[in-house]
Order: sequence, then structure tokens, then C-alpha cells
Amino acid sequence: MNTINPKKLLNSKWTAANPSRKEKHFIVSEIEFDEEDTVVSCSIEAVISKRSMPINWHDLKDERSWIHGWK
Repeated sequence: MNTINPKKLLNSKWTAANPSRKEKHFIVSEIEFDEEDTVVSCSIEAVISKRSMPINWHDLKDERSWIHGWK
């Protein structure tokens, strides 16, 4: 399981373990926190296509789907 600090999530790099649409490398492009510093929303952006999509940041902890860094 990937360990993630929500404060350091912005601009972190991720590799999809099962790429689709030739999109393998992603960067966390947007994070929104509430007043209690809890992550409310998170978006990742595909490096090759610049396509942005919302994601539950807890999904990044699953090593079967996401690898921390660009591999």
C-alpha cells in the first residue's frame, strides 16, 4: 500500500499500473481542502494528453492500480 501525505499530494507523479488510452503517467494537478484540512476533491492530469479527471485520492494507495513516481 502506497503511503500518502495529503499535504504533499499536489504535483506528485503517478504511473497507472493498467494504462488506458495510452495514458500511463499522471500528475496530481488540483487538490481542495476543507477548513479541517481534509481533502475534499482531487484531480489528476495525464501527461501525454493533458486530460484532467477527478479521482478519489485514497485510490492512489492501491499499488495494483497506481505506482508512485514515473516508471
